[in-house]
Amino acid sequence: MQSPTRNNYLTSFAWFQETIGGKDLILRHTSALECLELFAGYFHEKEIDVYAREKGDYENINYCIVDSFDGIEFVRMGNILCTSINQTFNDMLSKYGTLEENMIDEQSLLEGLSKYYFLHNESFENLRILPENNIHFEKLKEWAIEYYDEN
Repeated sequence: MQSPTRNNYLTSFAWFQETIGGKDLILRHTSALECLELFAGYFHEKEIDVYAREKGDYENINYCIVDSFDGIEFVRMGNILCTSINQTFNDMLSKYGTLEENMIDEQSLLEGLSKYYFLHNESFENLRILPENNIHFEKLKEWAIEYYDEN
């Protein structure tokens, strides 16, 4: 069974509220970046990425099954749970350059990092990147800074 898709809603947030709001799920990866307003999203988007304690009914929701939400840093936005900015970037960076790389969206990661940088006075200073993700962060950081550069 398919959940409603982004096409049925004016905003990604409205889509998330209707589809996963109030459920025992935490938005992650690109979906979290959209909810945190660090990525605009895609037209005709159909998939949502979440942490869950059990697989749900929707085929177009990517359920990352975890035993517990302990250790996952998240924020509540109305009736939606969403990984924090730091958790979102660390989750995505941990997959970058690995066999699981196809589980992340490089464009959303770069745009999210870029938007973060410019929203924080051209600084990544308050972003907490885990040491094991620092190599990938350093590789992507310059691309993120230049993401909106027209030169």
